[in-house]
Amino acid sequence: MSYYDVLIVGAGHAGAQAGIALRQAGFEGSVAMIGDEQYPPYERPPLSKEYFAGDKSFDRILIRPASFWEERKIDMLLGRRVRSIDPVGKFVTAGDEEIGYGKLIWCTGGTPRTLTCNGADAPNVHAVRRRDDVDAMMATLDSVSHVTIIGGGYIGLEAAAVLSKFGKRVVLLEALDRVLARVAGEDLSRFYEAEHRAHGVDLRTGARMDCIEVTDGKATAVLMQDGERIATDMVIVGIGIIPETGPLIAAGAAGGNGVDVDAFCRTSLPDIYAVGDCASHANRFAGGAQMRLESVQNANDQAKVAVAHILGKEEAYDAVPWFWSNQYDLKLQTVGLSTGFDQTVLRGDPATRSFSVVYLKGGKVIALDCVNMVKDYVQGRAHVLSGAALDVAQLADASVPLKEVGLA
Repeated sequence: MSYYDVLIVGAGHAGAQAGIALRQAGFEGSVAMIGDEQYPPYERPPLSKEYFAGDKSFDRILIRPASFWEERKIDMLLGRRVRSIDPVGKFVTAGDEEIGYGKLIWCTGGTPRTLTCNGADAPNVHAVRRRDDVDAMMATLDSVSHVTIIGGGYIGLEAAAVLSKFGKRVVLLEALDRVLARVAGEDLSRFYEAEHRAHGVDLRTGARMDCIEVTDGKATAVLMQDGERIATDMVIVGIGIIPETGPLIAAGAAGGNGVDVDAFCRTSLPDIYAVGDCASHANRFAGGAQMRLESVQNANDQAKVAVAHILGKEEAYDAVPWFWSNQYDLKLQTVGLSTGFDQTVLRGDPATRSFSVVYLKGGKVIALDCVNMVKDYVQGRAHVLSGAALDVAQLADASVPLKEVGLA
């Protein structure tokens, strides 16, 4: 049996940051990273943006050059998937190999949710989660005219923006009454709906699909519950992810929607940590609610916390959540979590395509969505951190810099 002092399971943002942080901190023990893809760690957000659009090659979205891992003596065990964990014997089984560990960091992220209807497994029905997903779409785009996107979250909207720039006829179907309904307020939702329609996307809310029509083995139409038939050459499904925690939960780790971790990213199993999309933690920026955060920021910050604890430093996770999305020439930057907001304040005019939405709860700023408003994003962070109640009239006046807004 091979053995590593620290074994990292997962080769995405979280896994990469864990390996980087170990070596930056001077850790000299043996380290390995297991990944079920054949590629070294690469950035995931560009898959639905710059990589899909052809603006960045794969080499440009590598988190580090392939040589980096060899130079840092981090063994890359790629193309392998962990099937089980023995927390008593302290080893994992990947394929036919058993690999022992001193500490284990679980960084597996999640698997895209799939449709459960007929036709969902057709080869031209795609997710956007891995390089191979996007490469498969890019390989057939020349023969594609009509694309149907299921899901009005960021993945679906970003893919729609790229495809509309390519001149494809795009239909985007969102089952809820507005896009981004789970993560943003109505002001932002309606703005992006209007933007996509202005760019030619046939964006439909309250849209209920029934199944996918398959002809000669390929999806040829999306059939709606009201009987409409939407002809299509490709279907993209962006309806969220399911956290990859099966082996951990089977080994006895506590969890439900993800695996539960404490402030130091420890699971309930000894010497096993979990970070990133798959880790459910109590977040003070959501009022202490237990939640998973699907963001690069969360993956990187939790990885640093786990590594610090492994090295004997108790540095509790308390990072401000942030996120971004690029669509057309619009850059959305979000800071904080709008969960549970009871008031919104609009700064600026959406018609100018430069504005911010400030989310408040009990009079206190808890989050901001900033569209082409970098200064608001940078200055708003301090208000999210302070939790102070601010003067709403000044908040609404875009001519008043956020750093100068007074207390209520």
